[in-house]
Amino acid sequence: MVQRILVADDEESARSGLKALLSRWGYEVEIAANGQEALEKARTFRPDVVIADLVMPKLDGLQLLKTLQEELAFAAVILLTGHGTIETAVSAMKQGAYDYLTKPVDMSRLRIMIEKALEKGETLREVTLLRRRLKDVWGLGKLVGKGKAIQEVYRLIELAAPTPGRVLILGESGTGKELVAQSVHALSPRSKGPFVAVNCSAIPETLLESEIFGHEKGSFTGALDRKIGCFEMADQGTILLDEVAEMSPSIQAKFLRILEDGTLRRVGGREEIRVDVRVLAATNKDPMKAIQEGKLREDLYYRLAVCTIILPPLRDRKDDIPLLIQAFIDEFNPKYDRKIKSVNEAALQTLLGYSWPGNVRELRNAMERAIMTCEADLITPEHLAPLLASHKDIDRAESLSFSLGTTIEKAERELILWTLKSTNNNKTRAAEILGISLKTLHNKLHRYGDHETPER
Repeated sequence: MVQRILVADDEESARSGLKALLSRWGYEVEIAANGQEALEKARTFRPDVVIADLVMPKLDGLQLLKTLQEELAFAAVILLTGHGTIETAVSAMKQGAYDYLTKPVDMSRLRIMIEKALEKGETLREVTLLRRRLKDVWGLGKLVGKGKAIQEVYRLIELAAPTPGRVLILGESGTGKELVAQSVHALSPRSKGPFVAVNCSAIPETLLESEIFGHEKGSFTGALDRKIGCFEMADQGTILLDEVAEMSPSIQAKFLRILEDGTLRRVGGREEIRVDVRVLAATNKDPMKAIQEGKLREDLYYRLAVCTIILPPLRDRKDDIPLLIQAFIDEFNPKYDRKIKSVNEAALQTLLGYSWPGNVRELRNAMERAIMTCEADLITPEHLAPLLASHKDIDRAESLSFSLGTTIEKAERELILWTLKSTNNNKTRAAEILGISLKTLHNKLHRYGDHETPER
């Protein structure tokens, strides 16, 4: 598509000369003798770039700039100025002009300036389109996406949210299971009540019962005061039991009672306490496999899985990555005082080509690092260096082999420890490669009693 340039100058020789030159460079050119004429022609011609003299009759360059910003947001404005008005031109750049050139115009500089202005304008169009598409996405909390897989998730949330039914959310680490739970709560009749999330894998087993059910003063060593458990905190609202398969079978059995009759007893207590709580649960494990391995009670599973929502991994919804990128840019720009517009094509291809073992959480972390280190308005591959390094770590990683009869627990332990070794004990990068959260990695290492990677 031929790109369009509008030239506005009250000197006939200047505008005619620019028109001839720009036409030879392959642009479609329109000219105007003053600011008012330029504005009228811009409304029908729809230029990509406007080259305007700063001093013109009827409507000067600054007034034209201000009006064009309101009516043609994508058009880049380059101002032409004499030496006596350079200060005004610099001020105009602060008001949104792309750049300025002093007369007589250096044609080589003008050509480079136009090419860069067109490139920036195209990026702005893409960003605006992405933002418009983001607004068109059915907003459910912080969930973003328009692909078929995520739309099915939205549909199930819409169906489940108004009901009192329990929901089991399945998906790999980092896919957004807690966001789904928050959306179910926000769209439910309980939205004005509390939402309490409990990460069952992050709390030591000895403390988990007290965390969920609460305890009475003096019920065990260190219980200096009465503690209200998460279920009581969530009364009249919603509780999310994240990584529910990490609860011990004994606590799962006690949890069943709450589901059956809505009552609980604090640790060390005698009083039966009735609570009105909607229960949501989530796990990154295959529930049927967890049942077979004795990690999840079958009766608990069937009570939780009144409605099951399965979150797709990011590798299966790569069409949503551009939307997620833009959402994270909008999220982190204010935090780091940046004005980043988007990612360039090379960075986008890098992000699309990565397998994302840590799913949306890993993408969010990668974008936050990139935004923190980017001082321009476009993210490039150099800002994604940690991500590229972790990708290389995967490629360099040693292969592991296990003999017949190796237990799953032992294989998992070896895999985690050797991944740590391949990343020089960088736990954040290891967690991303393994597709688990950093908190989960720390919990597993604590369970193993390992603090250093093995020597071999």
